[in-house]
Amino acid sequence: MREPHRITPHDYSVEKRPGWSAFFAGLCAGRLAISAILSLHVLMLAGCANVNPRDPLESYNRVVYAFNDAVDRNVLKPVSEGYKFVVPRIARLGIRNFFANLEDLWIGANNLLQLKVGDALSDWMRVVLNTTFGIAGLYDVASDAGLEKHNEDFGQTLGWWGLPSGPFFVIPLLGPSTFRDTSAWYIDAIASPFGAAIGAIDSENVAGIRYGLWTLNIINRRADALGATTLIDQAALDRYTFTRDAFLQRRRNLVFDGDPPREKDPDEESRVREEPSGQASAPVDDAVVNDATSARMTPATVQSEVQAHAK
Repeated sequence: MREPHRITPHDYSVEKRPGWSAFFAGLCAGRLAISAILSLHVLMLAGCANVNPRDPLESYNRVVYAFNDAVDRNVLKPVSEGYKFVVPRIARLGIRNFFANLEDLWIGANNLLQLKVGDALSDWMRVVLNTTFGIAGLYDVASDAGLEKHNEDFGQTLGWWGLPSGPFFVIPLLGPSTFRDTSAWYIDAIASPFGAAIGAIDSENVAGIRYGLWTLNIINRRADALGATTLIDQAALDRYTFTRDAFLQRRRNLVFDGDPPREKDPDEESRVREEPSGQASAPVDDAVVNDATSARMTPATVQSEVQAHAK
């Protein structure tokens, strides 16, 4: 009688597939990191009571925000200022367009996942035009041709399908985020063409190119944001609160394509219940006030506020 075939661990080994081995190793490492971060915050949430529902980890977030701010002020900002002084504006614009052109492929994929077929086709047409006529994306000829630049990622896709954002928290060195955006971040990193292209560079001889491109993209983005951070320093009384509110407002607007539904304010509801029925004055709509304040206090609009107060 013939002995049945026994499946050994070697039959499914990936040692002969170094590319897949690296992929699965990175995927597992990313999932473990995300799980560890979320588990830490869930444990911290268990001991919190009577806190801001959007920011139950505020004490922790402020500590990490202060650390990130110190790193930015002492390292990244000075480097970006020197970079901006040395590199001409047209070169910085070309670098920004190059990376943005790669991002349009993944933006189109997310628009398709959100059932926005027209926007997805527009994004991919942008890639074709900018790659061919824009010299590998250095020039944004697609915008001149009337093709709008969109801003989508997997976190927005999850939000579009109804997944709540979860609490706000600050990640060391990476900055503001939410539970939903953190879970989507690794997908964005490995699925975007830029991330895939960088990940495909496995040779030790060109490892410097991989990290050099990441560094160039970060510094170029930081140099573009120098003016906004200066305005924040001038206008915001509490930089942490400003950053948190602006980030949450922006992410919510992106998920709903600039037309988010009105959020209910728990404080407003409690005041309405406590208000005597015979009182003539209407309760103050704090949610509207908060929305208006948050809408003003964004890096894109704070300059007009500063100028208005200066007059």
